[in-house]
Amino acid sequence: MKIAVATDGNYVAGHFGHCPGFTIAEVADGKIRRKEAIANPGHKPGFLPGYLADLGVTHIIAGGMGVSAQELFTARGVVPIVGVQGVVEEVIKAFLENNLVMGPSLCNHGAEGHGHGHSCGDGGCGA
Repeated sequence: MKIAVATDGNYVAGHFGHCPGFTIAEVADGKIRRKEAIANPGHKPGFLPGYLADLGVTHIIAGGMGVSAQELFTARGVVPIVGVQGVVEEVIKAFLENNLVMGPSLCNHGAEGHGHGHSCGDGGCGA
């Protein structure tokens, strides 16, 4: 299993597509075997789901993610997990222990457009 966490400093980023980077943890037998931080290669609609899937990511954790990005991940066999907040290390540990607390996406816009009271930047929140 390979988990990617949208990362802003040491915390889960609120907006998947515009996060500064990703923490990627490779897990085997319930333990982290390798972890690395990579920079976000740039937000282009539809790009990041394919990019991360091509890296072998099986799960993506973020505070918020647009519906389109979630659908693109699902189509590539990657499980999107949204509505997560906290310190990246603690979030990964909670995920591995099946104790991860999730809520609604922090960026909950649908195909109709934003309508969620904040700006996610050009192109939406990771769509």
